[in-house]
Parts: sequence; structure tokens; C-alpha cells
Amino acid sequence: MALLPVLIVLAPASLFLPETYLAIARALTKVLGANHNISAADVMFVNATIWTGESGQPWAQFMAVDGHGRILAIGHRNQTQFAGVGPKTRIVDLEEKFVVPGFTDSHVHFISGGLQMMYVQLGNVRSRVDFWSTFKHASREVEKGKWIIGVNWNEENWGGEMPDSSWIEAPDHPVVACRIDGHKCLVNSVALALADIRRDTPDPEGGIIWRDGQGDATGLLVDTALSIIQRIIPEPSIEERRAALIKASKLALSNGITSVVDFGRITPQGPPEKPWDDFKDVYLWADATGNMRVRVSAFFPIEIWPNIVSYVRQSGCSVSQWLRVSGVKAFADGSLGSRTALFHEAYADNSANFGLHVANPNWLLERVLGADKAGLQVAIHAIGDAANDQILSMYEAVESMNGPRDRRFRVEHAQHLSADAPKRFGKNGVIASMQPAMMQDDALYAARTLGQERAEKSSYLLKSILGNGTQLALGSDWPVSPLVPLLGIEAATKRIPHGKTSAWVPEESISLEASLRGYTRGSAYASFWDDQIGSLLPTKFADFVVLSHNPFLNQESASPSVLATYVAGVLAHPVS
Repeated sequence: MALLPVLIVLAPASLFLPETYLAIARALTKVLGANHNISAADVMFVNATIWTGESGQPWAQFMAVDGHGRILAIGHRNQTQFAGVGPKTRIVDLEEKFVVPGFTDSHVHFISGGLQMMYVQLGNVRSRVDFWSTFKHASREVEKGKWIIGVNWNEENWGGEMPDSSWIEAPDHPVVACRIDGHKCLVNSVALALADIRRDTPDPEGGIIWRDGQGDATGLLVDTALSIIQRIIPEPSIEERRAALIKASKLALSNGITSVVDFGRITPQGPPEKPWDDFKDVYLWADATGNMRVRVSAFFPIEIWPNIVSYVRQSGCSVSQWLRVSGVKAFADGSLGSRTALFHEAYADNSANFGLHVANPNWLLERVLGADKAGLQVAIHAIGDAANDQILSMYEAVESMNGPRDRRFRVEHAQHLSADAPKRFGKNGVIASMQPAMMQDDALYAARTLGQERAEKSSYLLKSILGNGTQLALGSDWPVSPLVPLLGIEAATKRIPHGKTSAWVPEESISLEASLRGYTRGSAYASFWDDQIGSLLPTKFADFVVLSHNPFLNQESASPSVLATYVAGVLAHPVS
């Protein structure tokens, strides 16, 4: 595509008002277009401060987009070249607002999040009485015998006491209520009976059935033990799951998210075929019917990696511009809040507990080798320092055995690291997919759980990771933490826990530019999407967010708000 030379670069700066330069550009296009093979823009966005996400050309003031939603040109109004402007080009004046590439959330459970919007919300529960009364109220709205599902409780909200089945007793209903991290769920006596969980029921490998002093189940199920209860919970209908996608997409767009990396359903955890069902029943349906509003990169449980390989070989990774199959995910350990993250040292508040191997390491290595050899991208959940070291060593072994290639191994969370881990991430090119907003809660109890010195030296080492040349991809783990990139950016740059006024380990804060990059180009790179999205350059999709103000001008001011979200150059939020 040729670009029009503007021949009046010595004209006064006042001449270059948006309407003035556009009139000149149109005139030049009309005169020169036939001889210069000009491609006219479908829409021209002007009068903005644009942060492109590219270090070589970080700033711009206009962006020209073609009829396919791709960027034709981007630049400054006083430069000597402009994209072609034809008689049908629409001009959108962005009124001097601040523009960034559309946010890509590097780790979500998209359909789970949409479904959870319809469940009983427990995030604001502050006592046992609140817990019980919330479910008592919910039971009045549900037909007798039907399941009641609650989400997002956190024992830290009422002092740390673990709930038991008596907190959610409802004689006419089986009830399940899941902790905010999705690694621990509480069920009532009706559900325990339906699942046939008795005193002699053994703990599954990688999971725990909590018991009281007499050996009876308290109702708490941890990690792989959740599958016991999941088998008997009715599956959401196709219609409910499709509605969940629409709800999730609207929420994402309202917060500037144009792309997500979806790791399947959680809470309660289900068998590995469920995410594949969602892909077929929901995502392929949405793509075929024009109901995709947010770009989705899908990961699937490593247990079904041969199925994913078969699909990719038959259909390819990219279903469309909206949907792609990225790879497979596995678990190395649990979570800090559930005391199942795997550490080299025992928990400070339980000297007998080092955490859990959610998956047998030999079993996991065999599957990672197979999936990687077949060309799939591999991502593994690791929160504790021992789990992260285990996965870094596993990735080194797999690369040695399968040979070099651009594989972009991912560690999901990388939350607590040993002293050498940041260097190993950088040396081996392993991507750290992290969720900075989760730090705002974890910081409130990490010292009690791990000991203060250990917590401060190992937790959310964002700056150390970047300093060792690691590619950082940022996200939310929604619905574990809010689907709000601006909240994550604030957490990464300021590190202020909820309810506090001072930073937690401020030396591990990262810059605003690094945080923005983690939510844009970094997350795109982490899913082999960086040639299509993640920054604003010619040939990429015009996915971008209009913010209320430029946070670079005053980084101590309140975070900006999302005014508008565009996907492929089309306004996606707000929708009139």
C-alpha cells in the first residue's frame, strides 16, 4: 500500500487541525490516488494521544483502518505521510483522549465467570450468620431438590475460621459453595450423602476431604476431591452456557478487554471433557452465528491432549479471527489460600503441611512430553516455590528431549518463587503469566501463612522477573479476581493491598509502561497472537481502548476509566 506524501510540512502548526489536514489528505488522494495505488481507509480515528505498545514507535495521533478492521497506517498529524482518505472514509474525532491497544487478559475462565454471575455471591459475606442467611434466602427462590451453588467466599473476611457443612444446611437442597480461588469448596450434608462421601472414603491423589476429630467429613473438599461432587451436579444447559459467554463478553468489553486466554471451566472442577464441550457447543456456535464479541484463545486440560492434536491437524489452530486453539494446561499444585500451594518449606501456620502435588510429576512429565512433541503450547499452574522449580526443571528436560523450537512454555501464576527462579524464567524463555490484582488479597495473609521474611522475598516478583528478561503476560484469573485490567495495572505499579495505604514490597513494583505492555503485547505474545493483536501497527487488527485521561502525565492520580472499546475498528462498548 502506498502512502500519500503531504507536501506542506513547513505550514504553520495551526493548520493541522483534524478537519484541515483531512481536507488536504482527501484532495491529494483525489489527485494522486489513481497513480499511487492508494487504498482508501474505511475509518480514520484522529485527534488522540495513542500509546501503540511498540517501543520503536510508541506514540501517535491518528489511525487509519481498512474495511476488514486492520490498521492501514498510524502516525502523527505533522508527519509527511498519511493513509489514503477516500470520499467514503468516516472520520472519528477522539477528542484528545488517551488510546491504548485493546487489553488481552492472559488467564481467565470465561464461561465459568459468566455462569458464576448467575450463582449466589459470597464475596461480601463477613460472618457465619451472613453465610447461613445468604443461603437461607437463596433457598426460597429455588425449587425443592434443586442444587444451590455459591461462589467467592474467603475465610479471611471473618477472621480465618474454616466453614463446615452446618454453615450451609438446607434440608431441601444440595448446596455447594466454593472459595474465591476455586481450589476449595464446601458442601452440605445433603450433597455429602448424594456423593456418598463417608468416613471411610479415601482422599483422592492430589486432593483432600477435610475431616473433624472423629474422622467425619466436614464438608470441605480440596483440589482433586472436588471431582467427587462435580460428578453429581447437573450440567448447565447449552443455553445457559451460551448466555454465560454473552454476559462475560459484555463485561470484558466494558473494561477494555478485547481478547482473552480461556483456561476452561472451574468451580467446581469438572472432568477434562467439559472444556471441550464448551468449545464445541458454545465457541464454535458463537463463531458460526456472529456472536463472538471478544477474541478467545482456548487452552484445554492436558489429559485430552491427543484430542486437541487431532483437531488442530484437521482444522488448524485458527478457527477464525475470533477464535483459536492454543494448547493445553495442567496443574502442579493448589493455591496459597487453600494451603495447597507446594513449597520447599512447610507453612508457617502448619509445620506438617508443605502443600500438594495436584498431579503426579511422572504422569505430568509424560503428558507434557507428548503434547509438546505434537506441537501444542503447554501452560502449567504453579503457585508455590517448589511447584515453580519443579515445572521449570520439567520444561528444561522437555526442551532437551524434544529439541529446540519456538514453544513459548507458560507458567500460570508464578506467584511465589525461590531465589534462582527469576533467572531460570529468563534463561529458558519461559513466560510468566501473572495476576497482580490477586496480590491485593494475598498480601493480607501471606506473612501469617509463610512467615513475613519468606513472604516478602518470594511473592509476586514482577520486577525481578522482568529484570531477567522474562516475557510477562498479565491477567486476572477471573472469576478469581475482577475482570478489570486497570485494577491489575494499578496493583502491579503500586502494590497496595486492599484496605491499606502503603505498598507491600514496593521494590517489586513495575512501571506503568511495563504493566500496560503485560496486558497488551505481552499477553498476545504469550499465546502466539502477537502478529495480529497486542499493539497498534499496520496490518494488525484495530483493537483499542479509549481511556478518560493519560495516566503517564500524572501517575499518582486516580486510575483512568474506560470510555469506549473498539474491536476491529468497530465500537463494541458502549453499544447504543
